[in-house]
Amino acid sequence: MSEIRYRGRRAHALDNGTLQIIVTAEGGHLAAVTDKATQLNPLWSPPWPSIEPSQYNPAKHPEYGSDAESKLLAGILGHNLCLDLFGGPSEPEAAAGMTVHGEASVGTYDIKVEGNTLTQQTLLEQARLRFTRRIQLPAGSRVATITESVENISALDRPVAWTQHATLGPPFLENGRTAFRITATKSKVIDQDFTAAGGYMKKGAEFDWPMVPRTDGGREDMQVFTGRPVSGGFTTHLLDPARQDAWFIAWSPIHRLAFGYIWRRQDFPWLGIWEENRSRTQPPWNGQTITRGMEFGVSPFPESRRAMIERGGLFGVPGYRWVPARKTISAEYKVFLVPAEAVPESPPVS
Repeated sequence: MSEIRYRGRRAHALDNGTLQIIVTAEGGHLAAVTDKATQLNPLWSPPWPSIEPSQYNPAKHPEYGSDAESKLLAGILGHNLCLDLFGGPSEPEAAAGMTVHGEASVGTYDIKVEGNTLTQQTLLEQARLRFTRRIQLPAGSRVATITESVENISALDRPVAWTQHATLGPPFLENGRTAFRITATKSKVIDQDFTAAGGYMKKGAEFDWPMVPRTDGGREDMQVFTGRPVSGGFTTHLLDPARQDAWFIAWSPIHRLAFGYIWRRQDFPWLGIWEENRSRTQPPWNGQTITRGMEFGVSPFPESRRAMIERGGLFGVPGYRWVPARKTISAEYKVFLVPAEAVPESPPVS
């Protein structure tokens, strides 16, 4: 049986003796990609207790906050899927019960493991989309191949957000130490404040990766995770259109491990970087969270569905994707975790 308990949650494990990948039954999160030799998982495990989204009750669980994000935060782990919505719902959508990043992040998945393959599937009832993910982890390999399909079961063409919200956390992520490489070109800081503490990045500034403009007039290299004691922000990055493949690599100089993803740029042309570094003091953050989200997808910014459609795109590149009526679209990407004595300048795997 592949079903296990992980951080008090129902989950399934795919284990090849070298890596272990854990997927939660509710939320469908890739909760962990663990190096078996060191037991290190680069993905984020929040510093608060994790519960099943179906168990969340605003009156009973005030420790998770009291807004459209609370149900998601109650159960979020590692890499969560943002499908049909990347960002917060509009006020009417929130009043109708829609959560941040949409149904896929809090829904229940049917999961089965056969040999070296894990398959998970769910129906997004409000969006009328059926989502399927297949993870293949060959014996002894440090690379997993992930294939996703989105089926539109309605009779209407549908514009969707579709983002892989891969979030890194401690102990892999360290202030002033963890290094990053990505295939980015043009970049932009989000237009609004992304942290209650205020940010050091100049709002709305356009720049070339990796030197982000600061509010004090200087620039900062985003290839190293911030060394500030408190900070936050969000930037979006257009992935190099001259490359067929896009990727990001994160490297820990302490653990000597490189972690990252590779995907077809035409599938996911954007990568958003979310930084939360002890800046959010409201529950459940409580000024304790350190994360860097490496969020690759079809949209440049987390925002409401209406805002996504009205924006249209950025730098001449579309900001959402269409799923035709009664049709299926698909994408494939790979995740890897490999030993590395220095930060790789390109993916150490093909």
